[in-house]
Amino acid sequence: GCDSSLNLTPQKATDAVDGIFRSLRDIARVRMHMKQFNSIHNPGSNTHQASASYKPLLKQVVEEICNPDRPDPVDIEHISSGLTDLLKTGFSMFMKVNRPHPGDHPLLIIFMVGGVSVSEVKMVKDLVATRKPGTQVVVLSSVLLTPHSAVELLFAPDRLRPDAHI
Repeated sequence: GCDSSLNLTPQKATDAVDGIFRSLRDIARVRMHMKQFNSIHNPGSNTHQASASYKPLLKQVVEEICNPDRPDPVDIEHISSGLTDLLKTGFSMFMKVNRPHPGDHPLLIIFMVGGVSVSEVKMVKDLVATRKPGTQVVVLSSVLLTPHSAVELLFAPDRLRPDAHI
């Protein structure tokens, strides 16, 4: 609602910041239903507040896919691609059969809805190269984000159909 800094009022600035925090709370509320990937913030302990850290969701997901211990991922689902995988998935309802792990395949395809930045693509590439060498990774997205376009998306009135001219 403000096209220039000359028209910026304290109320308009407060409304914009309130809108951003409302969006962040909405995202946090959706992620509360996830069992494993429900937070990007590790608060640390009561005695070591300085050990608080930030771990991006994309990094958490890729680390879980490339985890050598290979527990069954809770929030990641393998989509059956062939008859063998389909049979394993079907029999797993009746007997103890290990479901296919997303990291089993030599090709990892990640699609980011809403956008991905160049630094996130590099992070994924580096993680896969160190944790699961020999795996080819393809990162796709609905848009390649720049710092400017990411901020525009925060201020977009309708984030599902933004008019950010990206």
